[in-house]
Amino acid sequence: MSLVRCVYTDLDGTMLGRGASLLRDAEGNFSTLAIRALEACHRAGVEVVIKSGRRRAQVHEDARLIGQPAFIYEMGAGLVDGDEEVFLTGSFDPAKETVHDQIERSGAPRLLLESFPGRLEYHAPWHTDRHFSHLFRGHIPVAEVEKLFAERGLDLRLVDNGITRRRSPELNVDEVHVYHLIPAAAGKGRAVATHMRRRGLRPEETIAIGDSRGDLEVADVTGRFFLVANGLEHDPQIRDSFASRSNVTVTEEPMTAGFYEAIVRSLAESR
Repeated sequence: MSLVRCVYTDLDGTMLGRGASLLRDAEGNFSTLAIRALEACHRAGVEVVIKSGRRRAQVHEDARLIGQPAFIYEMGAGLVDGDEEVFLTGSFDPAKETVHDQIERSGAPRLLLESFPGRLEYHAPWHTDRHFSHLFRGHIPVAEVEKLFAERGLDLRLVDNGITRRRSPELNVDEVHVYHLIPAAAGKGRAVATHMRRRGLRPEETIAIGDSRGDLEVADVTGRFFLVANGLEHDPQIRDSFASRSNVTVTEEPMTAGFYEAIVRSLAESR
């Protein structure tokens, strides 16, 4: 295995434990495993890049907290690299108005809500103050949405970012997923590939860690992808999404412990 030079990691349910805390494990117990994994990366000269569906301000603070210059936010619509920022928005121009507003004006959010009544709603309160994406929750067929967008000529994609327990009484589905409506040019995998090109990184010099279907597309561009155990536990059908990918490993431990496991194992094997 080549020397690992960069780790791409999700935040919630991966690097962060219960309550989105860097210092808690999956059970909520105090843990320094995530810190120790980050220290191991620092000592080995390995960059750590956060990739998240969260808003820019939130991800910026986490990246600053761990002392890393680059981060990916709003499901890969934006990449910040020090003083530079790259937008993966395709036909949507963020210089004119927010991409969020442009997507609203396209009619796509209304189309989704009207096409799947009782099965989709905004993921309140996290759907506000976004610049590039619309955030929903519910349970709808993504393949059907892709066909709907193609018929309407909409340059958009809907990304399934895993299961949540949050819902309103009006939502009439058994299992609730979080969905990001983003430009077709965006996505965590595409943002990671962009960062890799900027750094001159080969796939075998990188690993990625995550807990959801939205993270799995990163496995297509990195050398190895680690799915933390809680991702499979919460969404057993996610296994179908990586059955054909030979570079995906499920960690033995969940959340922060799985994050630690993936990093320490990769660094040890790349010596």
